[in-house]
Parts: sequence; structure tokens; C-alpha cells
Amino acid sequence: MDGRPGTLAVFTQWTGQRYGPLTALRFRAPDGGWRTRTYAELAASASEVGRGLLGLGVGSGERVAVLAETRPEWTYTHFGVLAAGAVAVPVYPTAGEEELAWVLADSGAVAAVCEDAAQAARVEALRPGLPALREVVRMDEPVRVRAPEAELAARAAAVTPSDDAAIVYTSGTTGPPKGCRLTHGNLGAVQDATLPLVAGGPGDSTYLYLPLAHLLAQLIQFTTLLEGGELCYFGGRVEDVLAELAQARPTHLPSVPRLFEKVHAVVLALAEGSAGGRERFEEAVRLGVLAAEDRLPPGDRPAYEEAERSLYAPVREAFGGRLRWALTGGAPIAPATLDFLRACGIRVFEGYGMTESGGAISLNHPGAVRPGTVGRPLSGCEVRIAPDGEVLARGPMVFPGYHANPAATAEALDPDGWLHTGDLGALDGDGFLSITGRKKELIITSAGKNITPTEVEFAVQHASPLVGRAVLIGDRRPHPVALIALDTAELAAWAARESLDLGPAPAAHPALRAHLERAVAAANATVSRPSRIRAFHVLAEELSVEAGTLTPTLKLRRAAVAERYAAEIAALYG
Repeated sequence: MDGRPGTLAVFTQWTGQRYGPLTALRFRAPDGGWRTRTYAELAASASEVGRGLLGLGVGSGERVAVLAETRPEWTYTHFGVLAAGAVAVPVYPTAGEEELAWVLADSGAVAAVCEDAAQAARVEALRPGLPALREVVRMDEPVRVRAPEAELAARAAAVTPSDDAAIVYTSGTTGPPKGCRLTHGNLGAVQDATLPLVAGGPGDSTYLYLPLAHLLAQLIQFTTLLEGGELCYFGGRVEDVLAELAQARPTHLPSVPRLFEKVHAVVLALAEGSAGGRERFEEAVRLGVLAAEDRLPPGDRPAYEEAERSLYAPVREAFGGRLRWALTGGAPIAPATLDFLRACGIRVFEGYGMTESGGAISLNHPGAVRPGTVGRPLSGCEVRIAPDGEVLARGPMVFPGYHANPAATAEALDPDGWLHTGDLGALDGDGFLSITGRKKELIITSAGKNITPTEVEFAVQHASPLVGRAVLIGDRRPHPVALIALDTAELAAWAARESLDLGPAPAAHPALRAHLERAVAAANATVSRPSRIRAFHVLAEELSVEAGTLTPTLKLRRAAVAERYAAEIAALYG
């Protein structure tokens, strides 16, 4: 097919021939400046990695783990592994020792390519429990022996669409992660379905700060490079992302909802710092949305132009001034944030997928968008809702099963090929899909009331920028209560604006408590009576991957949260 190479094994060879001298990658240098690599240089770097793996004796179908932050060397390694006919096993660099050992052992990785000496030392320490592991390689050191180019080309040409390209381990909100096998055909089917929906090409730039160990970031990487665009890597510090966006000036931005919601919260807080500022801000958003929908009354044109100068244009410049397509998923985004960005001329499209579906099931896009949904199913992907409300999906992007885990495969895939996602959802009359919660996370109170916790949690989070996470508790309990983890950066900014000294125990400060009580009340007003929070406790720490309360993809580990804060929960019911 003209739109993409037959397999990912020949990806960089294909893109190098098509786009050779064009810029493929842009990234931070140690001195803080920006450096670039062309498509021809990307192909050469991937070839060096692939030839090095062959020189180390890595065979077709053998697994190679990649343990590194999002950086150009991750990309070189990824495509080198695929060109060698091997199977990539991405590992989150934030993974703890137990998870790292599990992924390396369960996948049977024969080699691990590590970012630096520190990551390599972690793997070396686990060697006694990894009988399959033969080589530990560092990205910052050259490989000793490289096979001839012709041998690599022959290995890449022999790869077929039905061969495994990756084993991607799920985040594991419960139990150890499961390895999702994804074939070259699975990932190719996602590209076939999404490329016509996302316009891009030479001259476009995608800013990437999401972890490349996550499948979504890999799909964004494939799409950008297939279209001849530029992949711009962040500098390695999440706190610098907003500053880098203004410098990188991307046209495309994949992100978690929190980034967009933080920008919204900051601008709103600045507006609230002046008399009548909130009212002016909300009126500007209203006018911007009307203009975006070509419904702006002629009499409002002067006010709109003033808002363009004072609000819309500065917000666009904060994202670099060229952003025309932004993608978000993984969690619902606040409708007010979507309206704010749309008013400023920035379209954010929500999508939905899971690792087992090749990363994509449905997507809003410029040709078909409905706020509050995750879009229509992609071409080639069937979606239906089971009698119990579970979302089922079937198509060429759906994985063939879990690595070495037939029992889990049988649970996820039924005999007719339908993937049981575990998510609850609904399809409207026009085919747009809405996700309403997780099937296994449904709370049933002692009064027999069914509650979808995410609906209430996101309502609280959207009610105040100070709330980093809200966790609803209530299964087999008389009523719901909540744990609230604060966003420390937002809390500090809020305290400064309010001229408050929160002291060593911010959670006990009356002003903060009053603020959070208002936020909970606002959230309660949007949900059914049985779902309303009766009491809440403010945690003294943020939820985190390090504490085991979040997965590497920042999903909530509910059981771990309930165990860690059992005393606080008991006190709420006491």
C-alpha cells in the first residue's frame, strides 16, 4: 500500500527513501539548544541498532526490552529492534524493581537496551532471576559487533504482518501486568484507520512528552513519521512542557487532559485577580464558542475582537501559535476546558482505545466531532454494547492475545473475536461512543445503589484546580465518601493569590477546607443523590507511581489506595 510500508520492520527504510533530507526529529541538546535529525539519518541510526542486535545474536521473534525515557535514542532502538525481526518490549523507566523483574522475566527478553548506566545497573542486579537474558546494552555506548547491512535488510524483508511487533505490558491496576501481543498487522490497521482522519505532512511538527513506553505515544510516533512530519521531543522535565511548547511551536499535540485543564485553570485564576474578571472571562469564552460555530451576532463583533487581542491570541501563543490539532484520552476532559480552548481557536479531540485494541477504538476528528463523547468507531472497527453495558470491539487492530497467558486471553476475547474492554459505555443514534466507567470499579452501596465512581471523581476534580485526584469510597458501605489529593503546584499558586500562609498542615487550614467544601458541593449538584459525597478527607500527599497508588500511565490503583488510607477511610465512616 502507498500509504504505509507493509510492516514496521521496513519503516525507517521506507520513510528514509520517501523523505530523506527532511527533518524527522528535533530534540534538546545538552547545552539547551535544539538539534535535528533527517529521515535519512533516522534510517541510518535505526540500521545501526538493528545490525548491532544481529551482531549480538538476537534472532527473529526474540524479545528485546527497551528501558528509557522519551528521547531520540528510544526511537532509534525501537525501529532497530523491529528491523531485526525482533519483538519490542517497552518498559516504563519509572517501573519499580518488582515490575521491572516481572516484565523482563515474563516476556523472556533476551536483551535489554537501557538508557544509561543507572538503568543498566538495575537490570544487571536482576540477572539471577532472568535466565533468558543474554545481553544488557546501554544507549550511550556503541555495540561491539554489527552485522552487514544486507543481513539486516534480509531479516526485515522476511517479517510478515502476522508476526508480533511488540509485547506491551498493561499498567496493572490489579495484579501483575499482562503482556499484550501486538502484530505488525494490528498496528498497521490502526494507521490505515487514523491516517485519513488526521491531516499532517512535511512542515508539521508533533510535540511529544508522553512516555514512549505507552502505546499511544508509539502510535503518534508512527503517524507523524509516516506523513513526513517532524517529531519534537520534550527536554525531559514535565514541569518545562508549557515553556517548551512556546519554543517548539507544534502543529500537533497529544496530551493527557491535565495539561489542558491546567492552562485553563491558570488563565481563569489570572482573570479572577481583577474586579469582574471572571464575568469578562466567561463572556469571552461564550463569544469565542459562538464564533467557532459561525453563530456570532454582528453586534458582538467588537467584543469578540477585543477578546481576540486580550485572551484568544495569547493562549494560542502559549501553545506556540501554530497548534491546530490536539488529541487527548485516557480520562475525561472537563467540558468547560474544551469550550475555553475552542473559543481560543484550539481544537482538542477526544479518543478512546486500549492496548488490547492496538491503542485505538474510536476518535473525534475534524470531520466528525461530538463533545462529551470519544468519537465514532474507527474504520474497520466494530463496536457494540453488551447487555450489561460493557463496550465490545472487534476488528483487525484487536490483539491476538496475551503473551503466555491463555486464561487471560480467553477472558478478554470471546470465540467470535469480540474484545471485552471492561469499560461501560453507550452509543448514541449517530454512532458516537461515550465511556461512563469501568465495569469492575462499579460501587454498590449497602443500600443496593449502583454508583460509577469516575463520574463523581471527575466532577470534583473539574470543580477545583486544587484537586489533583479524588477517590470515591463506598462499596458495601452506607454512602459514598471521598479522599482528596491536592495538586501541590496549584495549591501554592492559590495560596499566593489569596495571600494565605497555609503552614505545615495545609489540609487543616479553614480557607482551604471551605474552598474544597464548595467544590464538593458543586460536584454533588451534578450527580444523582445516591452518588453524592457525604464526607471527605484531604490527604497529606499526592497520589504517585512511587507510592504504588498510581500506575505508570497514571491510572488509579483503587485497592492500593484503600489499603494505604484504611485508617482515614474508617474515620470518615466513624
